[in-house]
Amino acid sequence: MTGSNRSANEQVALMVALMPTLKAGNVVDVDNASSPFLRACMRHRAATVPVWFMRQAGRSLPEYRALKGDLSILEAVARPDLAAEITLQPVRRYGVDAAILFSDIMAPLAAIGVDLDVVAGKGPIIAQPFQSDADLARLRPLDMASDAPYVAETIKIAAKELDVPVIGFAGGPFTLASYLIEGGPSRVFAKTKTVMQSEPRTWSILMDKLADLVISSLSAQVAAGASAVQLFDSWIGCLAPGDYADHVLGATRRIFTALDDLGIPRIYFGANTSELLGEMSHAGAEVIGVDWRVKLDDAWQRIGQRHAIQGNLDPAACLAPWSTVAHQARKVLREAGGRPGHIFNLGHGVLPETDPEVLERLVALVHAEGSSEAATGVANGADGATGVGAVGAAGNEGAAD
Repeated sequence: MTGSNRSANEQVALMVALMPTLKAGNVVDVDNASSPFLRACMRHRAATVPVWFMRQAGRSLPEYRALKGDLSILEAVARPDLAAEITLQPVRRYGVDAAILFSDIMAPLAAIGVDLDVVAGKGPIIAQPFQSDADLARLRPLDMASDAPYVAETIKIAAKELDVPVIGFAGGPFTLASYLIEGGPSRVFAKTKTVMQSEPRTWSILMDKLADLVISSLSAQVAAGASAVQLFDSWIGCLAPGDYADHVLGATRRIFTALDDLGIPRIYFGANTSELLGEMSHAGAEVIGVDWRVKLDDAWQRIGQRHAIQGNLDPAACLAPWSTVAHQARKVLREAGGRPGHIFNLGHGVLPETDPEVLERLVALVHAEGSSEAATGVANGADGATGVGAVGAAGNEGAAD
């Protein structure tokens, strides 16, 4: 394991040496001073509340379905021109403040030879789930330049075309481990928890290997031009706070620490994590993403004001009539209170049946009324000024209908 850790650290050191501008905190091809998204990540005031959507690039867009055709997700992400175009589509359609790389959290595992498929309507399926220590040998180090060169090429193409940041991403160690052990999606994660709690040595090695994989992937994405990264540890919400702290937080902290010198904002997201937010705030990310199961202002109190926050409209709300969508969005803005450091997003990914026009209107609402809140906060003086009244000043709840 020592050799594996050194390999990942050496890759990060090399990338830092090649990226002096990133070490100074200057993001490739994007102006920190003018990007509302990047300013919010660092808790600086912006002209508007920035907004983007998890899974904005993909299945809810008809242009995505037409372009992707019958290709599998893993086939599509391995074609840089196609993946870059899919990355760009929601920026053109919605006017969001950031693009997110079109890829999949399982792509790095596939790149090192893990036999898997991402099945439409089901999710990742592992051909041979991990069952013993011997399976750990299947997780060799990831060399992005040779194993997945298409990722860097996709980011370079997209970043060249965009005037908003590109967000790189990876799956978190617990979520990746759960797929490897369960063999696919799970509701209770019984096999994963059994290994975690009863085989500490095996679990520790698995976490280290997956952390190395993630570090290599994210570092390469930043080197290619990603201006921020998000770690999706989507299923950590199944864990008790003590188990998360004892068995997952250490590997997660190591991932974020390895990215310290890259000079980019780091976002950490997991679903159903209201009881883990305090522990998650110690992982090393500047931004914590939260879902709809906790009020945004309560979540912010749990993670602390030194963090920015991302969220947290229920994705299902976007299936309702527009008046309901607008009402729920304004609730999120009110809970943010006009404080710097709020990035508007859904509490999880865009649902496939979402009408793209609803998301277009949602972006416009957040930009218009979130901007009013930010302006009120500036007028009130301190960065922590609430500006809560600005939402109501825009008119009745149905004013934007």
